[in-house]
Amino acid sequence: MIIFTYDKTFDGLLSCVFFAYEQKIFPDSILAEDGQKPLFVDASYHVVTEKEKAGRVWKSLEKKLSRFARNMMLSVWLSELPETEMLLFRYIRKNTDHPKGIEMNFGDDDVLRIKDIALKVGTDARKLIQFVRFQETADGIYFAPVTPSYNVLSLIVPHFKARYADQPWIIYDTRRNTGLYYDRRSVTEISFSPQTLSELRLGILDKEKVSEEEALFQQLWKEYFRSITIKERLNPKVQRAHMPRRYWKYLTELQ
Repeated sequence: MIIFTYDKTFDGLLSCVFFAYEQKIFPDSILAEDGQKPLFVDASYHVVTEKEKAGRVWKSLEKKLSRFARNMMLSVWLSELPETEMLLFRYIRKNTDHPKGIEMNFGDDDVLRIKDIALKVGTDARKLIQFVRFQETADGIYFAPVTPSYNVLSLIVPHFKARYADQPWIIYDTRRNTGLYYDRRSVTEISFSPQTLSELRLGILDKEKVSEEEALFQQLWKEYFRSITIKERLNPKVQRAHMPRRYWKYLTELQ
């Protein structure tokens, strides 16, 4: 078995592709630097990320693959599934080695798997947009904790930059302890301390951390939600179909 280790970045994965073709060595497994290695390994290579080489691989893919296919690849990367590295490596290799490429040949198992994963990631991003609930903090920043199944924050940024362009906001992934802060001009990646993160995972900010108006609006929204509920027509199964339970934790009306 031949394994590559790398720094768990997308540029790092593209560097692995460059290294494989340069050295004529093709891996059976691609692992993070600190990943658990198999017991029996014939050869192990650590691939250093080189942006210039990664860029050359990506430019080559731009010539061979459509924008749709490249976006599918990026969605698969954001899935963070254990199979991601080798799945993308095989997909790149097949499109590189095949004269006409196989980007949409759904008779190929790897192409079909990439399409399925990309679809799930895209659905997760769309659902997240629907169920984000902002809370106005005492210092005027609109804050929303989320726990998406996949690492999709980068996919929802364009929507929120356009929809809430005139106000500062933070959308924070409490599962991955990373978030995006928009200051009315640009978006910056941020992270919180473990202590702050544990508080955020509770689902709602403490009263002293939200504005007076926010506390009132939250109460009004909960009362409105209760008032329009017709107990005799409650259908939890249908509710969960339209509003999956994994999004409930941070929905103000379900606190």
